[in-house]
Amino acid sequence: MSKPFYDFNNFKGDITGGLVAGVVALPLALAFGVQSGLGAIAGLYGAIAVGILAALFGGTTTQASGPTGPMTVVSAALVASAIDVAGSLEQAMGIILLSFLVGGALQIVFGLINIAGYIKYFPYPVISGFMSGVGLIIIILQIFPFVGLDSAKSTLKVMADLPRLFSDLNWQALVLGLMTVAIYYLFPKITKAIPSALVALILVSIFAYFIQWNVPIIGEIPSGLPSLQLNGLFSVDSSAYFMVLEYGMVLAVLGSIDSLLTSVIADNMTKTKHNSNRELIGQGIGNMVAALIGGIPGAGATKGTVVNINAGGRTRLSGALHGAFLLAVLLGLSSLAAYIPLAVLAGILIPIGFKIVDIKGLRHLKVIPKADALVLILVLLWTTFGSLIQAVGIGVTLAALLFMKKASDIGEAGMQVGTLAGFNGEKPWKDEIEFHEKFRDQIYIKHLYGPLFFGFTSHFQEQLKQIGNDVKILIIRMDRVPYVDQSGIYALENAILDLALKDVKVVFTGLQEQPRDLLASIDIIPDLVPDTQVFPNIEKSFEWVSKTLKIG
Repeated sequence: MSKPFYDFNNFKGDITGGLVAGVVALPLALAFGVQSGLGAIAGLYGAIAVGILAALFGGTTTQASGPTGPMTVVSAALVASAIDVAGSLEQAMGIILLSFLVGGALQIVFGLINIAGYIKYFPYPVISGFMSGVGLIIIILQIFPFVGLDSAKSTLKVMADLPRLFSDLNWQALVLGLMTVAIYYLFPKITKAIPSALVALILVSIFAYFIQWNVPIIGEIPSGLPSLQLNGLFSVDSSAYFMVLEYGMVLAVLGSIDSLLTSVIADNMTKTKHNSNRELIGQGIGNMVAALIGGIPGAGATKGTVVNINAGGRTRLSGALHGAFLLAVLLGLSSLAAYIPLAVLAGILIPIGFKIVDIKGLRHLKVIPKADALVLILVLLWTTFGSLIQAVGIGVTLAALLFMKKASDIGEAGMQVGTLAGFNGEKPWKDEIEFHEKFRDQIYIKHLYGPLFFGFTSHFQEQLKQIGNDVKILIIRMDRVPYVDQSGIYALENAILDLALKDVKVVFTGLQEQPRDLLASIDIIPDLVPDTQVFPNIEKSFEWVSKTLKIG
């Protein structure tokens, strides 16, 4: 019997999920559009195109896509660079939209050639430093709008211009911004049924409208369906092609990472598995269409996806409805959005910037390997105050070079790497055979060989997901692991947390000095794995396992 095109048992949940996700996306689309430098309407156009098309053609059935903080920061950098080259925003539009179009096209190519299989190998310090830098950029660029002043598009120029805050500050705009931030953080304590960002946007905007304060507002927003922006695409000077390709590549890579990370979150919530290649193709189609109608590019939005799932969304219909809701807003309420103060949008974006900053990674800077800390800080600073494009390239290159240096220091014996077999193909070591044969259904022994570093973490996590439902204890042998980096330690932490949800106990044996110190520094030992489950050798762990399972 063939599978039905649509299971109407999900209809109510999909409607609710799509509408709630659309409500969450509305203030963010407007705010990200303004931050990009192309205006609120560009944010709405992008949210509509990517929201609908990525849902229909993508590989994650519950994904809600639209403009995100990282994609908007890159878009804003592109807008500023293109204006420097072309002289004005109007003349730069061809370069900007062609870059967006190329980014979407490259995402489709990535999906067709299975590039998703390689994106997961990015080192954690590079991703952490980049995302934290993006968060800081959002915060810094909203400082002046928050107090009612126009802002430079460069973080360095904003920092140099800070004295103007005290001489030209618009206290009325500051009050509106503070009200927005207060509602954003305090309203969830009353109820989480309505997104606090939307509540803040509506309440503070209504207050500002009736009190008639003199503060900058969004201004007129075009109504009606968007029109194709084809003319500018064919008039880009050849001297700008390198910029187009450069920013197109960054948008494609970043949009792919952003979307796939959200897809993994959706998988964990719905117990499904997304199609990575199809997801990139869907995102690429959405971003190409967004470019053709003058919208900013987007990616899988974590917050929108989570609220969609929590509200009952389970199929592509929910994601498409999230985009359709924004289209309805554009057609019916765009004239009202014109009165939203820019300080209110800044009050929404600043908390979002803080959420993007990787507090966990920064908090562990003192305890992670010095090489990882160096990479993270360098990428963070380069992202925030330099070039986003160069930051990722330099970070990946430096992480690889430092790992090769560490591998050389460890020596040939420490770098022995065994076969990375899965759970079905991994054979017990000689000192495990008797115990393994007797209790194979309840216990699994996982062998690790060589350094647990960023190139191996994804494979390791995939392996641990294969553990059977009957297994009660997982013994991780680390006799041959001389070194663990930041990517490896977080992969280990996530795996242990996932196993805890299955009521699987984890045991460590043979920990060498550096891995043990790092596990203790970030509290995996004893918070997640008690000291009583850490043993110097496999024989001691077998004794504990036998007593725990009351095996005789």
